[in-house]
Amino acid sequence: MPKKETMQQKSLNAPDEVRVFDKGKLELASLGGVTFGRATFQPGWKWSESVKPLVKTEWCEAPHVQYHLSGRLKVLMYDGTEMEFGPGDVGVVPPKHDAWVIGDEPVTIIDISGMKHYAKPEAAKPKRRVAKKTKRAKAKSKAKRRRR
Repeated sequence: MPKKETMQQKSLNAPDEVRVFDKGKLELASLGGVTFGRATFQPGWKWSESVKPLVKTEWCEAPHVQYHLSGRLKVLMYDGTEMEFGPGDVGVVPPKHDAWVIGDEPVTIIDISGMKHYAKPEAAKPKRRVAKKTKRAKAKSKAKRRRR
């Protein structure tokens, strides 16, 4: 029998998880296989100064699909391309970027793609597991090589 789909609801005002970092805060709520994030960045926030020390990567590696609620955010891609986002803007930002708040107003964004591991210290991220071949798969590969 097929699984019945049901409506779901959560609130970012009562998030599943909150991550606080230098000049920023991330509130997360996950449902339906999607992690929604509300990020608030204070004036003076810059990814390379506030988050880079936590994640230990050269650039932000998270892809973002965002709606900008308030403030102005400048994004610099690794190739030198720059774009500025403000209230009402929606944007797609691929991995390998830096970003910072412009002006004296905090930036608040809603992100639906890149926040699951955002600002999570390197040690807390799940390690990728390499699947081991089963005996049956190994035998199948061996038989395939013999036929060649």
